[in-house]
Amino acid sequence: MAFGKKNKAPDPVTPAEVADLGFKHEVSAAKDKNSSVYEHFHSQENAKAVADAKKRKKRYAIILASMLGVLVFAYIVSMLMTQMGDLTITVGDLYDGKTIMLCENADFEDGVTVKLNGGAVKDVTNITKDWLPAGLDDEKDGEHSGDNYLAYTFYLKNTGDRDLEYNTTFRLTGAAKSADEAVRFQIYRNGADQVFAKASYNDRSKAEEDATAFVDDNTIYTAQSTPLAAGATDKYTVVVWIEGNDPECVDAIRGGHVKSNMVFDVVPEKKG
Repeated sequence: MAFGKKNKAPDPVTPAEVADLGFKHEVSAAKDKNSSVYEHFHSQENAKAVADAKKRKKRYAIILASMLGVLVFAYIVSMLMTQMGDLTITVGDLYDGKTIMLCENADFEDGVTVKLNGGAVKDVTNITKDWLPAGLDDEKDGEHSGDNYLAYTFYLKNTGDRDLEYNTTFRLTGAAKSADEAVRFQIYRNGADQVFAKASYNDRSKAEEDATAFVDDNTIYTAQSTPLAAGATDKYTVVVWIEGNDPECVDAIRGGHVKSNMVFDVVPEKKG
């Protein structure tokens, strides 16, 4: 019986070769897989960093805009305060055709008005009345403030053709850091003067030793039915300072301010 030629069998694969082949496959697969994961993770990290940077930039922009807004507001307020001044003088009510007007000079060459601004003094420190220059009432018309005090001279005229009477009310219109507790207002009228201060902080019924007490916490001074003939003029000088001898003149009032307004009203004639 004839037999065909038998094909040669392939060489058997050893266990070591099988193990080696499996190891190489795992390493290759792991390498490809890790590379893909790393690249994906790296892309996510880059996107997150960009998003975080945008958020921080937006947050910083909001903070900066808010700070700028606060600064602008503070600047506007400070400008308004400066323009308003610390002392204003105004004419209030007029009756029966009787008129009173204000001016910074006795001959009224600059024209008449119903409102004057006495100016403002900044960066003051406490002084005492004895340190004020002598003759402030006759020194100069208009504002003539000095170091650490405000001084303002003006005139009130009856510009009508009939005699009249007027009331005067001098009030605090603003104060900060309790500066009004240590302030002094010296008021001259036709050469006669009087100093006013808020009553003692510890006893509102008691005046300070060197001054007449305010009428109340916000009213510095009042005068009723002051006569003024037709064409006549009254001269006023107002001096303001922080009194160093006042018990309430303490460090806490540093940076404070005081604002005031003097108003003149014509008294209406009694009927009947």
